[in-house]
Amino acid sequence: MNIPLDRHSPTPIYLQIRNYLSRLIQSGKIPDGQKLPSIRVMSTSIQVNKLTVIEAYSLLEADGLIHARQGSGYFVNRTITVLSNLTLRSTFAPSQEVIISQGGGSFFEQYTASIQARRQQHIIEFSSGFPSSSISDNLQRVAKRALANAGDILFREDFPQGQLMLRQLIAQMLVQQGLEVSPEEIIITTGSQQALSLAMQYYLQKDDWVIVETPTYHGALGILENLQAKVIGIPMTAEGMNLELLEQYLKSHRPKLIYTISTLHNPTGITTSQTHRQDLLKLAQKYECFILEDNAYEELKFQPVPPPIKALDRHDLVTYISTFSKTLMPGLRVGYMVVTGEHHQSLVKHKLLNDLHVSTVSQVIVSEFLASGHYRRHLNRLRINNLQSRNVMLQALESYFPEAITWTIPKGGLFLWTHLPHYLPIQAICSEALSYNVLVASGAAFFLGQGYPAMRLNFCQTPEDIEHGIKILGRLIKKYLTKSFISMSLSSQRVSVSSIHL
Repeated sequence: MNIPLDRHSPTPIYLQIRNYLSRLIQSGKIPDGQKLPSIRVMSTSIQVNKLTVIEAYSLLEADGLIHARQGSGYFVNRTITVLSNLTLRSTFAPSQEVIISQGGGSFFEQYTASIQARRQQHIIEFSSGFPSSSISDNLQRVAKRALANAGDILFREDFPQGQLMLRQLIAQMLVQQGLEVSPEEIIITTGSQQALSLAMQYYLQKDDWVIVETPTYHGALGILENLQAKVIGIPMTAEGMNLELLEQYLKSHRPKLIYTISTLHNPTGITTSQTHRQDLLKLAQKYECFILEDNAYEELKFQPVPPPIKALDRHDLVTYISTFSKTLMPGLRVGYMVVTGEHHQSLVKHKLLNDLHVSTVSQVIVSEFLASGHYRRHLNRLRINNLQSRNVMLQALESYFPEAITWTIPKGGLFLWTHLPHYLPIQAICSEALSYNVLVASGAAFFLGQGYPAMRLNFCQTPEDIEHGIKILGRLIKKYLTKSFISMSLSSQRVSVSSIHL
């Protein structure tokens, strides 16, 4: 196959290959079911590295245009119905109000409610921050092989920073994300939640100022509340944290830490640009403030994203955190943090006092997934399913939600963020939705104190459940909109009548 490549273009070669093949597939010039050239044949014919072809094919697979068959190669999928009337442009534009508080959120209540819902049948679970449990990648076979090869390592205690093999594999994986680190700069943690807790305990003391995005991950708010830190919530825009307001409060309050989710933000799903990341880091350097970058959903991207802020860090200001709980299985509880410079050894010591080390069994299973290539194939299938599910939810939102509701268009991850008018009773809507077996994450949990009415909606459900659940939510929102309109109209009439009597 002859693919025209511009080797002087700023567009990477693997993206040029992906874009060219994507056009051919979607136009029907490469028909459904046809086998693509092998990685070796393609790399030879267009004179590129095999890894370049692998990256291009992986993106096409994530786009849902091709699929891999074990031992046979890559084949074009059956044509996916194009949602031509689907609006892929976010209308998210919340008010830009800074919130200052001592921490907050309701992480415990929301987490336990989600776990309880997953144990019940016939519940449509829109509230979760985890992927669908129905997706598996030969777990038993991979786990069995991992444990068989582990030998007596399972019966020994290990270093608090984690097994060297796993840290080496993670370092190799991060290079593909644009982050070059050594295994010695990685600490394996019991999920990213432990990494967050360790880092926040290390960088902050009671009454220290810390900056977060508004809204933000409610688990982080819970940790900050427990630490009794003073929290400044900088509002999110469609491009990320409002950097003008960020600088204003960096200057006035001199916080110790900025907590940010730069890729596939939780809960909004927003991914910031390279420029935004550079500007944020410059502000942190100017005001000598540490950054905690929590990119737990980064591997679930539908398209390439900028390298993490940590990749730009030259002064050891950024601690980077991620996890396998959102991509493999939550129950494995394996996350990691990238810590450079003088802070690394201190955090290793801090971790030792918390749990000695992460489960050896979990570490060898994750290592086997990474080393065998199963993880990459699993990710590709997960991205395909998530992309199709996201589109189904977006279509349902346009069909059933009133125009007064806006939402984000995430380019990956597991959920999107809906923004409701300020006068709607979000808790009443969520409570009534549960009576129809639809569990929704109220946006209140993701704010410091009082925020605006919103919902985080997990789109990793079956198309049927998404359609049914969004239809119910849309009906409830319309009902409460009507109630609110009537109530406001009556209030307005009372004011008018009172004015006449005066």
